[in-house]
Amino acid sequence: MEELLTVSSTFGEFDAQKLFMRYETGEIAADTYAWISMSTQENSDWMTHTAENTRDHMAAKFVSYMSNMDITGYISYDDTHEDNYQRIYSLEQFAQSPQWDELTGNWTGVPYIDQSYRRGWSTLRENLFAYLEANMSFGGVDVKANAYWHKNEGRGDWVPPYIVDVNDDGTNGHSELVHGNIYEGGSPLGQIFFVDANGNSLAPMAGCESSLTFPYGGGGAVYDPACYPANAIPVGSYRHTNYDKQRTGINIDAVWVAQIGDMENTLRAGLWYEDYERKENRSWQKIIDSRVGYQFDETPYWVQYSSEFPVETLMYYIEDEIDLGVATLRVGAKKFNVDIEKKDLFVPANSLSVESDSDVLFSAGVVAPVMDGVEVFAGFAQNYAAIKDGVLESSSVDISSVEPETADNIDLGLRYVAADINVSLTYYNIDFDNRITYQSAEDADGVDYLGELDGTYVNVGGVQSDGIEVAMDYTITNKLGLYFSYTHNNSEYKDPAASTGFVDGQRVVGSAEDMFVVSLDYTADVYNMGLSTKYVGERSAGSFEVDSYTVADFYLGAVVDSPVQGISNIDVRLTINNLFDSSYLGTVVNGGAWIGAPRTAALNLKASF
Repeated sequence: MEELLTVSSTFGEFDAQKLFMRYETGEIAADTYAWISMSTQENSDWMTHTAENTRDHMAAKFVSYMSNMDITGYISYDDTHEDNYQRIYSLEQFAQSPQWDELTGNWTGVPYIDQSYRRGWSTLRENLFAYLEANMSFGGVDVKANAYWHKNEGRGDWVPPYIVDVNDDGTNGHSELVHGNIYEGGSPLGQIFFVDANGNSLAPMAGCESSLTFPYGGGGAVYDPACYPANAIPVGSYRHTNYDKQRTGINIDAVWVAQIGDMENTLRAGLWYEDYERKENRSWQKIIDSRVGYQFDETPYWVQYSSEFPVETLMYYIEDEIDLGVATLRVGAKKFNVDIEKKDLFVPANSLSVESDSDVLFSAGVVAPVMDGVEVFAGFAQNYAAIKDGVLESSSVDISSVEPETADNIDLGLRYVAADINVSLTYYNIDFDNRITYQSAEDADGVDYLGELDGTYVNVGGVQSDGIEVAMDYTITNKLGLYFSYTHNNSEYKDPAASTGFVDGQRVVGSAEDMFVVSLDYTADVYNMGLSTKYVGERSAGSFEVDSYTVADFYLGAVVDSPVQGISNIDVRLTINNLFDSSYLGTVVNGGAWIGAPRTAALNLKASF
């Protein structure tokens, strides 16, 4: 690795820009190399052009090659602020406004309307991650071991159109409106929508009918400023769900290769241990003046709940692979031991704990060549996902009714590899049981801001999936390449819970039956370009069907080596996503879908020194 400096800048539509730098040190000590990179980027949203989206990232890595050991160290830091999009909830809504998700770009001073202010639908997070890894050999056994540490903290924001009344102040106004008063836990007594100059809650005028029609179909008289005296003061909240996650873990993997007669046998074994803790609380901050902006008091007036979730995970496995000549066989087993706990810091009686251990999970596979360049393969694996700590968030959850997810996977296939072409055909079958699904608190009627959860997790039965996948990578000429993949998938609910509203055999929400990708890439001496097209078939959003869509992406670039003394190369690339500006619904979840982005262009200039 030689010393090298790479700088890159990207500019695109919707105020997008990114600056990137990476410095590779070359050899800084005996057989030791390192690099460091930094980037900063920002963009707005493509609908109202008002979102604040930023990301700063830094990373560094070193590798030291010793006589009997390789040491690798890595550290990264990431600081991200994203203002989100909202789902749409019907085809009628999409047809009426196919380029708007009904989040607004301007503050109106009416809290009911401003609950849809895009800059209030935010996600903020910071990540700091580091690991140290060693690769070594002991008497023919290769061992890889690493230890890692990760800290992730952040919050999710919403803008409820009221102040929560959490303290009975009698006729002395509302102490929730006074900076510095903090209430912890407890149950809401009601909501405060408008107040007078002394902070006393006001009621709407008798018989007044609200004229509010946006969002979520409009709100009642308590939300409408026209139903109060002209000097009434609107009040609202800025609600934070704050979290702090820390995890420390180790991975140890050992590989022993030996000969059994004329057959090569590879034995692998290892373990993974992680100590994880998530802290979460929900804080309600008063918006300082709802008439003029969304700026909020940094000191919350109410901390709704506060919990800690310690989780310990131990996974250990063993696997053996033997080459019989006519075929390679692999068998393995692994097991998870997972202990999960919830500590309610306000109401200790609501604390919970659960063991979410797996059975022994078996896997097996075979690969057999049948002729030059052609091989068949088959595999079986039992998979498992522990109950997540989020399941324990609700104080009313019946933890005994929630079971870990399990799945049995089978795949059968054929591969052909030649000088200019790689082709594979795979059949898969997945029997997925105890599916745990997140049910969001956001729906077509609005957001349940006071629910202790943003949503909840429930077992909703199983899913039975099977299908075929075809992939081909073909070098047509030394300049032109073709890639093609096709998936035919059938995913149906199996014994769904009655609460889901689904029936046995119904297609799984968000799953497409047919999908394909076709890409052409052309590379000349200096120039390169490519066109990729993706098709996704019809999908169900639960209450309505979402049409299929096709989008195409295009790039055109040039790479010039050593254009001037001191510059290794310059790379210029124009990328256009959704080339033909298709209007479509992209990601689908139960009850809604997100609108796909329109045609978007970006230009990148990169140089290495």
